[in-house]
Amino acid sequence: MEDLSPRPGDLEPVETASRDEISALQLERMKWSLRHAYDNSSFYRARFDAHGVHPDDLKTLSDLAKFPFTQKTDLRDTYPFGMFATPREQLVRLHASSGTTGKPTVVGYTKRDIDTWAHLVARSMRASGVRAGDIVHVAYGYGLFTGGLGAHYGAEKLGCTVVPVSGGMTERQVTLITDFKPRVIMVTPSYMLSILDECRRVGIDPRDTSLAVGIFGAEPWTNAMRGEIEEAFDMHAVDIYGLSEVMGPGVANECVETKDGLHLWEDHFYPEIIDPQTGAVLPDGEMGELVFTTLTKEGLPIIRYRTRDLTRLLPGTARSMRRMEKITGRSDDMIILRGVNVFPTQIEEQILKCAGLAPHFQIELTRDGRMDAMCVNAEATQAAATEDARKASAKELAHHIKSVIGISTRITVHPPGGAPRSEGKARRVVDNRPKEG
Repeated sequence: MEDLSPRPGDLEPVETASRDEISALQLERMKWSLRHAYDNSSFYRARFDAHGVHPDDLKTLSDLAKFPFTQKTDLRDTYPFGMFATPREQLVRLHASSGTTGKPTVVGYTKRDIDTWAHLVARSMRASGVRAGDIVHVAYGYGLFTGGLGAHYGAEKLGCTVVPVSGGMTERQVTLITDFKPRVIMVTPSYMLSILDECRRVGIDPRDTSLAVGIFGAEPWTNAMRGEIEEAFDMHAVDIYGLSEVMGPGVANECVETKDGLHLWEDHFYPEIIDPQTGAVLPDGEMGELVFTTLTKEGLPIIRYRTRDLTRLLPGTARSMRRMEKITGRSDDMIILRGVNVFPTQIEEQILKCAGLAPHFQIELTRDGRMDAMCVNAEATQAAATEDARKASAKELAHHIKSVIGISTRITVHPPGGAPRSEGKARRVVDNRPKEG
């Protein structure tokens, strides 16, 4: 693999600023963000007032701990536009992500927000080794999901040529990679493995392709998967992180020259690590739940948003800004399967649609070769306990999950009483995926 370290003049001054300079900028911008949220969002004004805090109470960065958390349920409770701090007419785009009750979480962007987002994705791509003039094959999904358009605008901002393929149609993906010869691909890591399998199926040596950089996000992935992709394609595999509530992809990114964790773009997002149970702020280096406060967002400022992602903050290396380790898990029961957020309650809703199924189930996560897979262990009612009836119920449930949630699952419908039970709180998810050593 080629050396993709940044060249002289590549980096923005803030990327190599001192910690004191970064902290001073964060404090200035945090004061603005809290005031903007309080003055322009009825949600935040009511939340701050109920908590007995005011933007003027922020004197130092550590004072942020006085302010209340924001959670995903807040976005659902104020659906669709109740948390915005800018008049809807001034928003140039809306995105949304799937929710547990059929209601998506909606986010809005002003023109300045879109420009900031594009700038940060471009910064992330440059950190990954991408340069102006590169052809970028974007295989993230386009639409309400932030991945496709986030990558697209960032690549254009950097001065690249974008191939907006979106997801699916793997045979065509390989054809376009072969014919257009992109240097960069942006895609979920699990789908990259599908592209790898298709290359091999049609007799293409992946190492002979033009791909030199892969930027992978939208789902957790291991260093073992990184190693397999890099070896198979003779390319750099780099991690990108984001979430729609905070912005989208480009909140943090690995630097290709180190690949030692994701540098957080702290000039636009202030990270905290908290104890998931108590909410207490933890010092850098300790494992806990990642929390973000946006520092420059206009349309939907986010104050102390609990991501539920578990990680820890580390000192900067390739950049001055701090790093976060790869996400190791979550503090809630959300599953991320091949880029799709899935909650057990969503599976439960689909089970309840099936007359032949009892409301007892357990989700098992496995690894089918290199790909994460899900099996739903459900249970037949007494009236639908025959083998044929259970097969029909399994087919019906698989259809509902695919059509509503958008994922393919294995379904096992057990005889009455056969689904796993728990004493006390139901253990809805069992993770049997092999752990990385």
